[in-house]
Amino acid sequence: MWRLPGRAALCGVRSVVEQCSRAEAATDEAVRAMERAVVRCVPSEPKLSLSFALADGSHKNMQRDQSEPLGRALSRIATNALKGHAKVAAAKKNRKNRAQSSGPAAAGSEAVAACEPVVKLYYREEAVAEDVLNVDAWQDGAVLQIGDVKYKVERNPPAFTELQLPRYIMAGFPVCPKLSLEFGDSASSVFRWYKEVKPGAAEPGDSGLASSSHSSSSSTWTETGVKDRVYTPSNADIGLRLKLHCTPGNGQRFGPSRELESVCPVEAGPGACTFDHRHLYTKKVTEDSLIRTVSYNILADTYAQTEFSRTVLYPYCAPYALELDYRQNLIQKELTGYNADLICLQEVDRAVFTDSLVPALDAFGLEGVFRIKQHEGLATFYRKSKFSLLSQHDISFQEALESDPLHKELVEKLALNPLAQEKVLQRSSVLQVK
Repeated sequence: MWRLPGRAALCGVRSVVEQCSRAEAATDEAVRAMERAVVRCVPSEPKLSLSFALADGSHKNMQRDQSEPLGRALSRIATNALKGHAKVAAAKKNRKNRAQSSGPAAAGSEAVAACEPVVKLYYREEAVAEDVLNVDAWQDGAVLQIGDVKYKVERNPPAFTELQLPRYIMAGFPVCPKLSLEFGDSASSVFRWYKEVKPGAAEPGDSGLASSSHSSSSSTWTETGVKDRVYTPSNADIGLRLKLHCTPGNGQRFGPSRELESVCPVEAGPGACTFDHRHLYTKKVTEDSLIRTVSYNILADTYAQTEFSRTVLYPYCAPYALELDYRQNLIQKELTGYNADLICLQEVDRAVFTDSLVPALDAFGLEGVFRIKQHEGLATFYRKSKFSLLSQHDISFQEALESDPLHKELVEKLALNPLAQEKVLQRSSVLQVK
């Protein structure tokens, strides 16, 4: 027969549970307070990378063989830590008086500096044996101890492999950072936009919170309130630089944050654009049963910067309007404003595709493929929520004409007119089929 515990027994159990909870909370807090040791270990690569900051403030990035015993890696870390300690000791010594530095105290400090710190790796509170291979030793959640400092090992956390802001930014036009992630995705990442505070200007609310936590030696910053990947500066931002603080994530955890500042301040935009009224009809993405398609020749920069273009083709354009940095802002805003499902572009420079179009359109849910012709190429973008790329076929007109038996009769007729044949075979036209 079961007997219910008495009140005293229940109180005792509750006390034990609360003590365990407090102990676990203290442990979690201690782990969160640790420095980070970031390990990147990919099976297809022979080496792993280890990144951490030493107590002297220096940042170390190490490359070690995955098949190397852990002991060698720890020995190398100890050597690096010793060098850092020696630099700190030397800096302190240089600040002392020469007469004092030659006394017994200096000799004692040098003796301490010569001692290598104890370097150990722990996993689940047990020391990892030094003969364990690096690939198996550096596990997520392990703890690296260098002297008195402990580091939480994070294996393959989300990380930005590329992060860049456009060089030319205009008011009223979306700013789409170019970014690439490893072990993460942009949808799970966190973005915060800041703008410069003009000298002597009061911040919104006059709280000083943002500027105190996000400031550099030369600039003071305030939050814009925008926490999306894309930021569209207003006329109030003209003359101010922008800063993006971003933390990569994958839906389960976050990686090391990064910050980057715009090189140039926000410039004034051209005002109303001819495509603004067209955007009134394309404010939303179409339903799943419908497809909106856009096709544009965006004028390759290699053609826009010729004397023929400036004097014959586009004499009505001001020189700045033909500059690539300026045109890219207009192209991005126009294309993203159509909320298209398919975008087919001609005369696309390779650099424009990778550095401008891909970041801008990816931020709005589109993925693209590119095919170079001679000096420029074709690009096709499709909405990822509606389409999946199963295969890609880039058909060169010249190659198809000469190699495909289907066109044998046409080739034979062209051969009767050498001049026409030469003109046709010189064509660099390409058809993209997705």
